[in-house]
Amino acid sequence: MTTGVRRRMGVEERRQQLISVALELFSHRSPDEVSIDEIAAAAGISRPLVYHYFPGKQSLYEAALRRAADELATRFVEPREGPLGARLLRVMGRFFDFVDEHGPGFFALMRGGPAVGSSTTNAMIDEVRQAAYEQILSHLDVSEPPARLAMVVRSWVSLAESTALIWLDGRRIPRGELELQLVHDFAALAAVSAAYNDEMAGIVLGIFVDEPADGPFGDLAARLLALASRVPAQRLASP
Repeated sequence: MTTGVRRRMGVEERRQQLISVALELFSHRSPDEVSIDEIAAAAGISRPLVYHYFPGKQSLYEAALRRAADELATRFVEPREGPLGARLLRVMGRFFDFVDEHGPGFFALMRGGPAVGSSTTNAMIDEVRQAAYEQILSHLDVSEPPARLAMVVRSWVSLAESTALIWLDGRRIPRGELELQLVHDFAALAAVSAAYNDEMAGIVLGIFVDEPADGPFGDLAARLLALASRVPAQRLASP
């Protein structure tokens, strides 16, 4: 027979519960709109008890962002197996899963929310971007990237971030289409850089040589060829 007695939580367990509750609330509404009273009610405790574990809303907000940042960074982890295009497409799928599930929280993480100017928050954002950058380099099997490759990868990470933020404002483009387009964007950024530099050309050719025709990169090539076929031949030949 159950007694209905509430189990007493330890300090760390209660802290983790409050972080989970706050993150859930921040995932559906802007952190600016979530009060300590709401967090306390959702956790089933009193407002003063929240302050016992966290000195203020800013502290709890940053703890929730820390967990969100750690989770987001793991979305870029992918086994180094199979063609790169397919790997990147799976990464984008998990990335947009997070964006979709934690819209306001993702926006707050990337734009600072109520912690604009906070060095702690800015450091978390930088950590996520760096983790994504390092993961992509690991898939390229490059430990010390040349300057042009570093620029391509960092530009692409920034592009994925900004695209997700824009998409959140109305979700007017199908998510799957954006995920594929971002993989194509990576290939396009790398290919343009390769057109200007022999070292990049060698890296890009090494990437594309094992890509199947029915993969994301093959799909991009087919789309570009179809587009080129619609341009009058004399325009393609003109200087």
